[in-house]
Amino acid sequence: MIAPTVAARQFATFDHFSDGRAAINIISGGDAAEQRRDGDFLDHDERYARTDEYLDVLKHAWRSREPFDFEGRYYRVKEHFAQVQPLQAHLPIYFSGSSPAALKVAGRHADVFMMRGEPLAGIAEQIAAVRAAAARHGRAGAVRFSLSVRPILGATEAEAWARAERIRDAVRARLGGARPAGGMPQNTGSQRLLEFAARGEVLDSCLWTGITALTGASSGAAASTGIGGNSTALVGTPEQVADALVAYHRLGVDTFLVRGFDLLADALQYGSELLPRVRGKIPASIPAAALAPF
Repeated sequence: MIAPTVAARQFATFDHFSDGRAAINIISGGDAAEQRRDGDFLDHDERYARTDEYLDVLKHAWRSREPFDFEGRYYRVKEHFAQVQPLQAHLPIYFSGSSPAALKVAGRHADVFMMRGEPLAGIAEQIAAVRAAAARHGRAGAVRFSLSVRPILGATEAEAWARAERIRDAVRARLGGARPAGGMPQNTGSQRLLEFAARGEVLDSCLWTGITALTGASSGAAASTGIGGNSTALVGTPEQVADALVAYHRLGVDTFLVRGFDLLADALQYGSELLPRVRGKIPASIPAAALAPF
């Protein structure tokens, strides 16, 4: 929602404040009604075309050591020069989106491609599509992959599933019967999650789609719950969930964003019971920062 040259300066400054640890997650917008509330009336594919330009300007501002001009469809810049450049040569760009338009941008720009918790076959499909798109821009092997999922842990498998049911009851009560208007959500990622949810409530070893089906994988319908479209869960004992995460790692996922439904209690439980098991099963070459709870 801010000009790319302004964002470039802000993130360069933040990179200095954070001692070279900044990264940026670029979101193009997944729902036309939500975008219009902020004055954005571009359609889906145009939003991604604009993102492509945005990132061109952003990266040029980070790298340029002299004033530059840019003439595009969505942005025009005359003699721009940022007096602050980031400490990193290139701030990592996190990106997501499952549509052809999104994959095209990811192939050109993404350093880390972010995915929601889909079955193993769906994740393998997305990884292959992004790698193919990146290869068309001479970036084969340049993209890393992140998986976002909500583990639900229990001392026993039965205890974990009982907790999952309590969470579903609580989400149902908070929704108060609200469901997304107009049928299927507009963004492709949510559509994919609903398609998987229609195949079954439990997929692979322990991927649970119960909250996905309840909320329609919609950020609008689930706003009161704080869940949004990122609604799939891995349910089981810490050992079972760790094995599930390792299975994703074998496909090419090397960053896990795990968050729960009870944020503080779950973060403590992940740190004490889940992440040590994952680190024990995944080679030590994976940095600890890639396995941190958020």
